[in-house]
Order: sequence, then structure tokens, then C-alpha cells
Amino acid sequence: MDTTLVWFRNNLRVQDNASLTAAIATGKRVVGVYYFDPRHYEEGDFGFKKTEKYRAKFLIETIENLRSNLDKLNITLLVYNHKPEEHITSVVENYKVTSLHSQKEWTTEEVKVTNAVERAIPQVKHEVVYDQFLFHPDDIPFNTITEVPKIFTQFRKKCEKESNVRPNFKELTALPQENNLTTVTPIPTLKDLGLDTFVKDHRTAFPWEGGEDAAWARLNDYFWTTQKLAYYKKTRNGLIGEGYSSKLSAWLANGSISARQIYWEVKRFEKEVKKNQDTYWLIFELIWRDYFKYVSLKHGDNIFKIGGILNKEYDWKHNNKAQREWINGNTKYDFVNANMIELKETGWMSNRGRQNVASFWAKEQEQDWRVGAAYFESILIDYDVHSNWGNWMYNAGVGNDPRDRKFNIKRQQDMYDGSGKYVRLWTQEELF
Repeated sequence: MDTTLVWFRNNLRVQDNASLTAAIATGKRVVGVYYFDPRHYEEGDFGFKKTEKYRAKFLIETIENLRSNLDKLNITLLVYNHKPEEHITSVVENYKVTSLHSQKEWTTEEVKVTNAVERAIPQVKHEVVYDQFLFHPDDIPFNTITEVPKIFTQFRKKCEKESNVRPNFKELTALPQENNLTTVTPIPTLKDLGLDTFVKDHRTAFPWEGGEDAAWARLNDYFWTTQKLAYYKKTRNGLIGEGYSSKLSAWLANGSISARQIYWEVKRFEKEVKKNQDTYWLIFELIWRDYFKYVSLKHGDNIFKIGGILNKEYDWKHNNKAQREWINGNTKYDFVNANMIELKETGWMSNRGRQNVASFWAKEQEQDWRVGAAYFESILIDYDVHSNWGNWMYNAGVGNDPRDRKFNIKRQQDMYDGSGKYVRLWTQEELF
């Protein structure tokens, strides 16, 4: 029986998944595969493992949930701890794979892997589709990617006026029982990936597990149970607890939920509950996320270069002592320290915190901003290549911010933690 293989990458969901939907439409047997690529757990150029324990655990949970949800559709998910290009040949041979479906990626490392996989199995037709945008590349009001504006506001206003968000794909129904394979492959543990096990810190503002089900549970709680979406803009700069901001970024980053799905739920909320500036602001943030994807699509490898997309020269410093103090929360600012300790202990930090610690590192300490971006890549649960490197360029003055601003950290602390509650939470020794 001919098989079409769905190669899951950063689209780790069953519903509203373009590649999975297209694979099922072929009428062939459908099998899924996910690779824990060992390169993702090795040390990168700046001395950090590319994926540390927090995101790795979230990813393992995501893959467990993906397997469970695919199983309900009678689709098997094969999971391997191998480099895809070195292993996929055996999958193609064992299961008579004649076509491959995956989400299109465009950043350097992902493209190298895609090309290597295609070279390894030239006989297999590979269909790739853009599936991580709010506004699909075919629908944006620019003739070419090179026309994407340098300024976010120009991009946002033009897209809001002239583009539409596509509807979600139709909900999938189960395939016949015989589509399932009898093969069961193990999902690696943190130890298998060369990482330490850990217990979640009880202070974390992000206590959730990975996976499509957890993403929807969070969305339903935030939108429909508590209706905190109606206060999103007012609370998004919070620092403590689960309630501030939607916290959907981690599931968005690995594709457990799509930007489209969130958008249409916001629209439903606006219709059924309330429409205000707060509900719009979540869409506004989804457009920011889209914009950074278009920035990386337009500028390619420049998002990883020290001069950024502006090719701007600064006298960047390289100080190991400053790096240790920043990472461990031993700087002159309590606010920076609290945020960096939270990140180190949980893999999470608020948006307000990220802006401040990045500004301190790049604009006040004048340290190589790429070190900060690589550290965030390693440790953040919600790391997304486009948003992470785009935001770091922005904060370092080599990206999409014409104002090249620097945060007044003391003033920021007074504004957002005037009572000192957040700083105390992360900098004071706990008695128990």
C-alpha cells in the first residue's frame, strides 16, 4: 500500500494543519514522523545548548499529545532520535512512501535539513506549504517579499486593510482502522537527549504542559471561562502568576495551535462576549509575530549577523564576567536580576522583563546582542526563531526600530513593580 508521510516540524497539531490535511486528501495510507534532531540538543556557537531542558520537556509532552491525537484519527506517529536526512531513507523503504508533506521552513539550519532530506529520497515527491502565518504569503498586499516595509506599523495597517485571514481547515475525521501501523517507537526522555530532569518551580507564571490539548485548555480558560481576554491589553505587562497575558506563545512557537485558530476564536469572542481594544490587541500581537516571520523571510541570514538587517556597526563588547552576572541575576539592577533568575529557574519571562533585560545587555552593557539571543534560544519554553532574533535585533538597535531606544530600567521597575513584590519573589531566599 502506497504511503504518504507527514514530516512534523513546527506544526505539532492535528487540527488546522495544512500538511496533514493535504496528506489525507491523497487517499493513500497516512503515516506521521517526528525527529528529535540531535543537533538541536548540542552546544551552539555561543556556548549554550540550542535547546535546554525546559523547552525540551515541553516538546516531549507535545509529541506525546500529538501521538495520542493522531492515534484517534488512526494515524501512527513514528518518533526517532536521529538526524532526519540520515534516517528517513529507512522509513521510506519500510513503509513504501511515495510522497512527503511538511511545513515550509526558510531559516538557515531548517533549510539545510530540508535539502538534505530531499537529496536522501529523490524518488519521493515533497510538498511543502507555508502554514505558520496569520496572513498567508500569497495574501499579503505586497508584490514581492522585498516590498515588506521596514516599519511594523506600515505592514500592519496595509495588511489589516487589504488582507484577510484564511479560514481554518475543516476538522479532520478518523481514517479507517487499517490505516494504523502496528509499529510503536519510543519517545525520548530528557536523559536520552542529554539533558537534566527537573521539578517545576512553584513560582512559575507558566505551569502548563505542552501539546494541542493543553493549548486549547489554556485558550478556553483565558477566553471563555475567565474572559480575561477582555482585559488583555490592561494586564499584558504583568509579571506574576498565570493570569497576565494569554501565555499562548509557547504553543504557537511549536505549532500546537495556529495563529489562524487564535484569530478566529478572538473574532468569536468579540461577537459573543465583547469587542474592545483589549481583544484587538491580541490580534495586534499576532500581527507582530507575523511581521517578524516576514522580516526573516525577507532578510534571510542577516537576522543572525551582528550588524542585523541594518548592517549597523556598534562597538560590541565580549565580557565573560558580565555574561555570568547577567545570566545568574547578579547585575546592579534588582529588576534585571529578578527577571533573569525567573528565566533560569523556569524557562519563562514576561514580555516586559524580556524588553528590559535585553536593553540592559545590548544597550547599557553594550555586549554582543547575539549572545543574549542565543541564551534565550536555549532556555525559553516559547522560543521562536523569527520572534526571538527579530526582537533581539529590535532591542539592540540593528533591527526594525527606527528610534533605537534604550530602556530606563529603574523607571520601568517603578512603573511595573512599584511595590517590589516581583523582585522579592525571585531574589529573596525562600524559607521553605
